[in-house]
Amino acid sequence: MTAASTLRPTLYEELLPAGGHTSFVLKRGQLLRITDLEGGANASLLLLNAAEKSERLNLPDSLKCQHTAKLTAGHCLYSDMGRVLAAITADTCGWHDSFGGVLNAAEVAEKYGQGRYQELRNGFFRNSVDNLLVEMGKWNLGLQDLLMCLNLFSKVTVDADGSFQFEAGNSKVGDYLELYAPMDTLVVLTALQHPMDPNPAYAPKPLQLSWHKVESDGISVLCRTSRAENARGFHNTERQYL
Repeated sequence: MTAASTLRPTLYEELLPAGGHTSFVLKRGQLLRITDLEGGANASLLLLNAAEKSERLNLPDSLKCQHTAKLTAGHCLYSDMGRVLAAITADTCGWHDSFGGVLNAAEVAEKYGQGRYQELRNGFFRNSVDNLLVEMGKWNLGLQDLLMCLNLFSKVTVDADGSFQFEAGNSKVGDYLELYAPMDTLVVLTALQHPMDPNPAYAPKPLQLSWHKVESDGISVLCRTSRAENARGFHNTERQYL
């Protein structure tokens, strides 16, 4: 976990409302800061190569090659081609979950109740599968392209019996992480509760997104040098731009 880095010029800011979803290309050399505005947020994240969308986030490889079961500052998010889709250059939260996945409509209804549009209008209960698919459809992607998600701001540990345990209160008000893009990366994001969140009420939290200009890739040194595998991952990525 790192302290706040010096922010570069802000290119754009956007509020992602609770239950909302968005997608965009984070351009090579840009930095995205994602901030938990109220504490206790969860954001399900997909990453793909914007130029070749068959290349996408591979969480098993990201964990295996960095010898970790948690992701935080100094770690890279790898594609299935051994390239770095994004690097976590700063993180005040300290742990982001790669195990929990997301809920579909039936699972949300079972956990929180019906929450139908007919009664709640824009406050209806959304689910991460549909939210992600809505955004993916804008890029000509479908259900076959929906793979494992990284759950930002959530912490899931494994006990001595091998059972997953959700750690409540992992993210506090104002916690953030920063993603640096060494390649043009398609980001797909939704702000909904973690599947293992024990809160019986449907209560997703909003996020603040801000894009920043980076003058050089010196910001990636922590991630590039944290493991020998990451140096190779950056090398594989940079070969695309020779």
